[in-house]
Amino acid sequence: MTSRPRRRHALQDSLVQAGALCLLLAIGALAVAGPYGFLAWSESMSVLEKRESRIAKLEAKRDEYQNLVELLDPEHVDPDLATELTRRNLNVAHPDEYIIELEGE
Repeated sequence: MTSRPRRRHALQDSLVQAGALCLLLAIGALAVAGPYGFLAWSESMSVLEKRESRIAKLEAKRDEYQNLVELLDPEHVDPDLATELTRRNLNVAHPDEYIIELEGE
């Protein structure tokens, strides 16, 4: 009479232990091969490097635009920039003029 409850209790314990082991193995597998696991680490690092380089380019472009904003301040407009923008946007140039664009400036 006492052996049946012990067997049932032992069977329940072994099922609980097996379930816990399966759960731990699944968590370990996700830690190694999951979307944020160790195997995906190199891909995440390459994506991070690409995004950091893009951020650096965008910050440089932002600084360039900030400089243009400062040069086009209505209180004191840079005359060379105003002339350049007027000629470029309105196509105001004499036939005998040569326009040389310097890259990087």
